[in-house]
Amino acid sequence: MNTPRTLRRRSVALAAGALATALAVTGCTTPESVAVADVDWEPTTQTPAPSGDLDAFSWATYAEPYSLDYAYAFDYADNQVLANVCESLLRLNPDYTLTPGLAESFEHPTPTTWVYAIREGVTFHDGAPLTAADVVASMRRHLDPAVGSSWYSVYQNVVAIEQTGEREVTVTHSVPDSQFNLAMGGSAGVIESAATLAETGADYGNSTGGVNCTGPFRLGAWKPGESITLERYDGYWDDSLRAKSGEVEFVFMNDATARVNALKAGEVDGGWMIPMDAIEQLASSGTGDVHFGMNTAVSSLIVSNLDGPLGDLRVRRALLMALDRQGIVDAALKGYGEVTNALTTESVWVGASDAALESAFDGLEDYPYDLEAATRLVEEAGASGEEIVFATAPIASEFNVIAQATAAAAESIGLTATIQTVTPNAYTALFSDPSAREGIDLFFTGWYLSSPDPLEMYGVLRTGEFSNYGEWSDPEFDAVVNEAVAIDDPAVRSETTAEAQRIASEQLPWLPLFTAPMPLFLGERITGVAPSIAFLSYPWAATIGAR
Repeated sequence: MNTPRTLRRRSVALAAGALATALAVTGCTTPESVAVADVDWEPTTQTPAPSGDLDAFSWATYAEPYSLDYAYAFDYADNQVLANVCESLLRLNPDYTLTPGLAESFEHPTPTTWVYAIREGVTFHDGAPLTAADVVASMRRHLDPAVGSSWYSVYQNVVAIEQTGEREVTVTHSVPDSQFNLAMGGSAGVIESAATLAETGADYGNSTGGVNCTGPFRLGAWKPGESITLERYDGYWDDSLRAKSGEVEFVFMNDATARVNALKAGEVDGGWMIPMDAIEQLASSGTGDVHFGMNTAVSSLIVSNLDGPLGDLRVRRALLMALDRQGIVDAALKGYGEVTNALTTESVWVGASDAALESAFDGLEDYPYDLEAATRLVEEAGASGEEIVFATAPIASEFNVIAQATAAAAESIGLTATIQTVTPNAYTALFSDPSAREGIDLFFTGWYLSSPDPLEMYGVLRTGEFSNYGEWSDPEFDAVVNEAVAIDDPAVRSETTAEAQRIASEQLPWLPLFTAPMPLFLGERITGVAPSIAFLSYPWAATIGAR
């Protein structure tokens, strides 16, 4: 989406077909049209400063982390915890600027080298000092096939990671790679104790081995299936981000209704990604406030099987044209969103030229809601009657609406659709475990970018990339992305990236749906956080104190 901005009040009428998909969840009948309530929201860049410290606060999360191993932390549930415990070479701030982190500075002396000066005076949670050797060991794990890092794509051009001074680490690439340093503010740049990595082995990052990092909180108790408790680390190096709470308890609450009820009752103090259909009831609950923050995520349908009917571009185009995307925004998000034809938001096009932005967003292929034209495309492809399987999970009501809408759209143009519902934890596995995607044609994602550059999105869609879940391949696209990766100047790079966005919009390896702000609920006891998708990289919990 664009950088969050005020939405003007508006009334919307849903067409009967679109509304039917939304009401299918509740079993209601469908009138000819229905008015959707007006929406009015303002972005919040910063909540009021705390009045003091807290002993503890609690936080609702929709799923238990798959892992706190930074090499596998690849989803919301993992990274919202990890960001408060482990730190990266650079720091990705709530406004998506990059500033020094565990690297107090960096240099780019040649097109293929990045040199990091490692900060002094930093200790791990066991008290051991941070060294350049820890940095080398942490980064080299991404290159180890035995590890199978989810972030390997960031390191794919790396040929050497070496300690080149007492507190200096040099990363050498085979080709120029502008994206590498930009990724050092996320999980790909996390640094762990080399000794801990060696000692814990295969248990590193799970509830048995834990983690031993440098963040403002250390990992306390991890009760599988229940909660994770973080404890303030008094030896933290950055006084400006010293934790204001003694403890934070992350409570795993798979059921969206249970999460909302717990927030309304004050049983938990806050939560990210609150269900959009709960915004009004939470805002009027009297137990806290709803805030809307910057978001870099685009909600899309990932095509995970190109061997079935969706392997034909005509069928992918048809399905997108059969989806009443505005109807989905109104039904699933209650109007808190905007339809998009792009897989990135303008908020990550940092340093882009005006010409590139215009080309990237205004010149894209459009997919208007047109059932008649969509049906013809399916017939031309000879795909009538073929089945697609859509995976979903009870994470929030919008997941149900989107699943029902997609199935209804497929059926309306002559396809057969099956909805396969899995647990939230199993849904997370779709993004990391190929076996979890077997037999699945489509699944929904709110895909966020963890660096201030849209090329991160298109890099993962190149042939053979880990997150190219459908194994889509387009030689022209690969060549354009590789050309852009080699360009250091962000304005020049953006013009080539705009071409990659155009190709993706035409070829539809993923089907873009909508963008929305990042919703946050803060209970009446707490304040201080900056609402932003950067909660997946930035130590946000350290900023929360007493209201």
